[in-house]
Amino acid sequence: MRPSAGTPAIPALDRALGLGSVTISGIGIIVGAGIYVLIGPAAAVAGSGVWISFLLAGVMCAFTALSYAELASMFPRAGAEYEYASHVFSPRVSFVIGWFMAVGLIIATAAVALGFGNYLSALSGMTPTLSAALLIITLGAICLTGIRFSAAIMVTLSIIEVAGLVAVMIAGAPVIQVGRLVGELKGVSGLLGGVGLVFFAFIGFDEVNTLAEETVNPARTIPRALLLALAISTFLYVGVAVTAVGVLGPTTLSTSTTPLADVIKAVSGPTGATVLSYIALAATANTALLALTAASRLQFGMAEEGALPRWMMSVGPRSKAPRATIITGVLGALAFVLIGDISVVAGVTDLAVLLVLLAVNVCVIVLRRRAPRAPRPFRSPWTVRGIPLLAVLGIFSVLGVLPTLSLRVWTLGAIVLLIGLGTHEITRRSSP
Repeated sequence: MRPSAGTPAIPALDRALGLGSVTISGIGIIVGAGIYVLIGPAAAVAGSGVWISFLLAGVMCAFTALSYAELASMFPRAGAEYEYASHVFSPRVSFVIGWFMAVGLIIATAAVALGFGNYLSALSGMTPTLSAALLIITLGAICLTGIRFSAAIMVTLSIIEVAGLVAVMIAGAPVIQVGRLVGELKGVSGLLGGVGLVFFAFIGFDEVNTLAEETVNPARTIPRALLLALAISTFLYVGVAVTAVGVLGPTTLSTSTTPLADVIKAVSGPTGATVLSYIALAATANTALLALTAASRLQFGMAEEGALPRWMMSVGPRSKAPRATIITGVLGALAFVLIGDISVVAGVTDLAVLLVLLAVNVCVIVLRRRAPRAPRPFRSPWTVRGIPLLAVLGIFSVLGVLPTLSLRVWTLGAIVLLIGLGTHEITRRSSP
C-alpha cells in the first residue's frame, strides 16, 4: 500500500524527457551486449536461420510490448511492473513480480558489465572482473548526477552503438552471399533454440515504462516510445544477423568470439575490427547504465507504494535522482559481478524477466475483464470477447522459452525469490 497521508511528502522526480529521449533510451537499453556477444552461439544452434531467430524473438517481445503499452497508459508511474501487478494480484505476489524485475535489471547490469570487461580485456589486458566493477561504480556516479546528465550520456552512447550496427550492415551488404542465409538451416527446434539464446538481446524493451515519472505526458509518450524502440531494435538485429551470416557463413560465425568485429575485419581489415571493438565498449557501457537507471526507478516506485523501506525513497536535493536505490543497485551489481560467469548471470536475468513478462500479460487480460471501462489511452489490438489475443500469445511465447533455461539458473532464481520474500516480510513488519 502507499504511504499514508500522515507520512512525509513523496519526493518528486524531474520530468524532463520527451518522445525522442525516451525512444532513444529504449533503443539504448535493448541494443547492447546481446547482439555483440550472442549472435555467434545462436548461430551454432540455429545455423543459417539465426536471423529468423532474432525476428521471432522480436515478434514474441512485441506481443508483450503491446501489453506493456496498454498498462503504461493506464498507470504511468515509475513502479511499472509492481504498479500493474498491484491492481490484479495480492500484495505479496505483486511484490515478488516487482522484486524479480528490479533484481533482474541489477543482474543484467552485472552481466553486461562483464561483457564490457571481456572486450576491454582483449584490448588492454585488464582483468574482466575488475573492469566490470570499475564500470559499475562509474555508472553509479553518473546516475547520481540526475536524469538530465544521465540521459545525455545515454543518447550519445546509443547513437554510437546504433552507428556501429549500421556500419556492419553497410560494410557487409555488398559481399553478402545470399545462399548462406538458407544453406544450413537446423529446423524448427534450431530456430526456437536460437530464440532462447537471443532473448537476452531484447531484455530492456519493457523498462521504458520505469521512466514514466520523468517523462512529459507519460500516458501518451511512454507507449509510443516503447513500441518505436522495439521496432527499430528488431530491424537492426535482423539486419545485422543477415549481414553476419551472409558474410561469414553460419559455421565461421558460430565459432567466433568477436563475430561483428570479424564481419568488419573480413570487409575492411583489422583497423575496422578494432574500431568496432571500441564501439562494443560503448554499447555494453550504455546498456549497463540504462539497466541501472531502470532498476533504481523501479525500486523507487516500489518504495513509493510501501513495498520497500521508506529510506529507499531518498532523492538528491539538487539532482532529484533516487540516490538510495542507485546505491543499492550498484552494490547488488557488484555482488553479482563476483560470480564471473556471464552466461549464468545472463540466464538468471532471463528467468526473472520472463516470469515478469508472463505476469504482465496476465494483468492485461484480468484488467480487461475486471475494469473494462477504465481509461486506456492505448489499447492492445485484436480483442475477442473482451480478451486481448496478443496478450494470450505473449503468455504462450514465454511458456515456450522458459524450459530452455538450465537447472542452475532456476536454482539461483529460487534463491533470489527467497531473499525477496524475506525483504518483503521485514518491510511489512516494520511499516506503521
